[in-house]
Amino acid sequence: MTTWAQRRKRAYPGKAIGKAALYAALIGLSCVALLPFLWMLSSSLKLDNEVFQYPMRWTPKTFHWDNYLLIWQRVPLTTYFRNTAIVAVAVTFAQILSSSFAAYAFAKMRFKGRDALFMAYIATIAVPWQVYMVPQFIMMRRMGLYDTLWALIVLQSFSAFGVFLMRQFYLGIPNDLNEAARIDGLSEYGVWARIILPLAAPAIAALVIFTFVNTWNDYMGPLIYLTKDQNKTIQVGLRRFIQQYTSDYHLIMAASLVSLLPVGAVFLFLQRYFIEGIATTGIKG
Repeated sequence: MTTWAQRRKRAYPGKAIGKAALYAALIGLSCVALLPFLWMLSSSLKLDNEVFQYPMRWTPKTFHWDNYLLIWQRVPLTTYFRNTAIVAVAVTFAQILSSSFAAYAFAKMRFKGRDALFMAYIATIAVPWQVYMVPQFIMMRRMGLYDTLWALIVLQSFSAFGVFLMRQFYLGIPNDLNEAARIDGLSEYGVWARIILPLAAPAIAALVIFTFVNTWNDYMGPLIYLTKDQNKTIQVGLRRFIQQYTSDYHLIMAASLVSLLPVGAVFLFLQRYFIEGIATTGIKG
């Protein structure tokens, strides 16, 4: 006696073949996407004259792990990493705080002009940064924040995209929870902090990844607002490294790979929450 699963498998043989082909195609595309990173890793463990050797050798004859020690001696990478970490962590925290708080007002509170104000705020996403780049620069100079890390932190602490992302997730949380919390005597601040935020962990994780990655990889902001070498971030520092050691491709690959490690660590740590946040955000409009 055949089971229902066996009958279904015989009835739809093409579906299994199509699924296997899809997985094979996805695995192939993933391998293609990983090739540049594998080449970077391989090149970082070679001597300079072996990087562009033809035919190409994916595995170095000798693994030169000392390349990862030399990059810290050639330029002050420790300072660049510290500055970038300060800016990235501060901006991420500020955006989570401001975006989640504003999103709560737009999603769970009723006041006159709420929807119009939300649409006007979200519309700023469509405005290119180059349009208001000069006014921002003038403002930072007049505030005395030019050539300080505070300029980057202040300018990036608020995000219309973050507000939109958090609001869409909040709309999926039943309003009955808010009403019950208010009946129990919680203020709006208490409802936000004790009810909404714990439930919004997936959306917060998604926003953390977006914000941290964008801030860590930001190049134009530090290039415009930072001039002193002790204030520069890792992306500007890598550019200086490339300018000074244009022929040392093995060291350039090692420094570039090291700069990617914090971003990869954050993504891997929050990957499960990130996927859940993206999947559940936008169910309600």
